[in-house]
Amino acid sequence: HLIQAIRGKDSCFSSIERESAGSYYERVKISEPNEFDIMLVMPVARIQLDESDDTGAYYYVSFKRSPKEKGWLKFLEEDGKLSAFKMLQALREIIKQEVKNIKDVEVTVARKKAGSPAITLQIKNPPSEISVDIILTLEVQQSWPASTQGGLRIEQWLGTKVRRDMRFRSLYLVAKQNKREKVLRGNTWRLSFSHIEKHMISNHGNSKTCCESDGPKCCRKGCLKLLKYLLEQLKMKYPKELEKFCSYHVKTAFLHSCITWPNDSDWYLGDLDHCFQRCLGFFVDCLQKSQLTHFFIPQYNLLSLEDKAKHHFLSRKISHELNNGFPVFHE
Repeated sequence: HLIQAIRGKDSCFSSIERESAGSYYERVKISEPNEFDIMLVMPVARIQLDESDDTGAYYYVSFKRSPKEKGWLKFLEEDGKLSAFKMLQALREIIKQEVKNIKDVEVTVARKKAGSPAITLQIKNPPSEISVDIILTLEVQQSWPASTQGGLRIEQWLGTKVRRDMRFRSLYLVAKQNKREKVLRGNTWRLSFSHIEKHMISNHGNSKTCCESDGPKCCRKGCLKLLKYLLEQLKMKYPKELEKFCSYHVKTAFLHSCITWPNDSDWYLGDLDHCFQRCLGFFVDCLQKSQLTHFFIPQYNLLSLEDKAKHHFLSRKISHELNNGFPVFHE
């Protein structure tokens, strides 16, 4: 319903497509499926990317030549940069107007969360409320930026050819404010690899038949589910102390574990408890060093050094769970 409306209301959004992302669609959600991520993907023609800081993840976007579609001009800053803020605002307005026309279910647009790239819909519907995060995403058919050169080191795990094929896939950029921007104008875009992550998690085997109907089964997805569930439970217990952590932290640690232990024989289905504890050990190690390298952008540390105390807090809580048979799972 919304996509039809968005396409019709603004010519810039006319080619928007939906792509499902996140844990539900990767089949790694454990508890009630009550949160969904939907990317609204907009193809854009040749753009120039300029780094907005030293992480290699945040960029300013400008068009290499003036876009054919003149509607884009209203989203440009004076310096020609494409404003994520203006685009999100326009999209948000269309969605706010349009949800009023949805009759069979009660949908509202949640209040804007500072720094969040998502437009969140609350869907009231017994037995429970559902929230849907809509994420505005640009899709560009051009080579990945230099900062990604040394990332995605999956040669031993999925093979050199798979790595090459993945790096030929489009580049995604999501509207996300960079808190380290000198002047907070909200016109930065962050690289997103959720489409690649989804592919790796679905086709995770070192051998091509891993987890196919007649192939041997592994516990990789089981580990990722448990990692996410553990963090979810701990965040519910310590919301203030752990607010900086999100499932992307454990997902990244999991992907690094997959290349540290690349063979299917490292992940036998029956070894779930051992493999889960091994992944957790890896994550705790990252927390203690305050160093978790972005899987695709090696220069980008996802654990900022000023949050050391929070990293140590989480590492203590996880170690306590590990040593006591995971009491938080039984609460």
